[in-house]
Amino acid sequence: MLLTKYVDKLPIIPTQQPSDKIDGFYYYKMNMQQFKQKLHRDLLPTTVWGFNGNYPGPIIDVKRNQNISVKWINNLPSKHLLPVDTTIHGAEKDVPRVRTVTHLHGAVVQPESDGYPDAWYTNDYKVVGPKFTREVYEYPNRQRAATLWYHDHAIGITRLNIYAGLAGIYIIRDPAENFLCLPKGDYDIPLFIQDRSFNDDGSLFYPSQTDPPNPHVNPSIVHDFFGDTILVNGMVWPYLEVEPRKYRFRIINGSNSRFYNIYLSNKQPFYQIGTDQGLLKSPVLTKEILLAPAERAEVILDFSRCWGQNIVLLNNAVSPYPRGEEVDEDTTGQIMQFRVVKHLNRMDYSLIPHRLTCITPWNENDAKVKRDLTLDRSEDQYGRGLMLLDNRRWMDKILIKPQLGSIEVWKFVNLSNATHPIHIHLVDFLVLDRQSFDVEHYKETGKIITTGPVKLPDLNERGWKDTVRANPGELTRIIMKFVPYTGLYPWHCHILEHEDHEMMLPYEVIY
Repeated sequence: MLLTKYVDKLPIIPTQQPSDKIDGFYYYKMNMQQFKQKLHRDLLPTTVWGFNGNYPGPIIDVKRNQNISVKWINNLPSKHLLPVDTTIHGAEKDVPRVRTVTHLHGAVVQPESDGYPDAWYTNDYKVVGPKFTREVYEYPNRQRAATLWYHDHAIGITRLNIYAGLAGIYIIRDPAENFLCLPKGDYDIPLFIQDRSFNDDGSLFYPSQTDPPNPHVNPSIVHDFFGDTILVNGMVWPYLEVEPRKYRFRIINGSNSRFYNIYLSNKQPFYQIGTDQGLLKSPVLTKEILLAPAERAEVILDFSRCWGQNIVLLNNAVSPYPRGEEVDEDTTGQIMQFRVVKHLNRMDYSLIPHRLTCITPWNENDAKVKRDLTLDRSEDQYGRGLMLLDNRRWMDKILIKPQLGSIEVWKFVNLSNATHPIHIHLVDFLVLDRQSFDVEHYKETGKIITTGPVKLPDLNERGWKDTVRANPGELTRIIMKFVPYTGLYPWHCHILEHEDHEMMLPYEVIY
């Protein structure tokens, strides 16, 4: 079904207000519900899952160091909206089909509030997972101002729950940013990008079988999912009317597997001011920005010389990335449209500062531990492709146990043929460098022979991150400090089909 582009306005996602203040914590209730929502002018209302009647969920907007608590309430039906593969770990036949647990992606929180995959629960907490400990999560927000996002993290069905709609935006603001005079208010707009496919009746389509079909498993997990339709803020190929002035856009890749390499149809550059975990040291002028699933970019676009133009946000990333099929220029090659048709409401006094913040990197010489961690491709018992971290599975013995307060360097040794966005809960990190190596020699001997020069991260990747792209045939090194909590946390590939199919491991911060 080919839907007409740019006939629906970009939805401005509502902001959720706290319902109470209890013991110094602003208290939020977030109800997970099934409902119908209009996603395009020519589509029948689509049955989706969301929070408080919204897909994507409403924005939770907080100040730095502001304590909040959230009760993520599962009010979903017992029948899943999408096909569940009961052969993968965590989703077996004796486990409830509809389970949820919400993870605030990029948050620095105690493990009990992190949304651990095995801490799931059903409607009314009738059945709970083995790691379930609490109903109300606490978020102290003692971290940099940043654009985070919340989403489901239930083991074995994360890809399905997020695809059904269980995701939303969470913004931490720092009043100190006001001195930078960045665009704000109506000119500070999140753009939450996802790809979807639809059946003729407007319902969500998600594949239930591999290609070619697997005779042993039905429904079956697929290796990747790429929808043929792009949504922004829950609307198919929307448009946004803007004034001829500067805007700040918070761009989130909320897709299951799709990478986006975004650029503008009029060749206008982005001023990228932030990454996953907040502001860059200085703005980076760039014509394109590559975003893997879960990565974020904060940018300023200046429309002051674009009066009357219709500017399309385009994408040319192949799928799967980086050795996949070219995008269809008429469908997934387009994301949304900006129409510079609104008259200037007031003078634009916002700035693009030369300096944004100070980034003080960890000293690599202070790293007590340096780990080499492989990204592997294998097969499961049904002959399906299986991606693994360090050639291990979720239920294997935990080997990674950083000490509280320690600095570590992790080197991802990518032996597969795909780029994997690796997300580590609890910590933020800096990308040190990348370097190509001889994959076949490593597979034969277990020894690394580098085949190219050390490459520093791109200028717009030199901020604090929580998700890093580990490219095939490359060594990707990151550095981080394990603070301020001890306990059990996951790290995983954020291609959701990989994550659900064993490309996730726990680690434990110890004293």
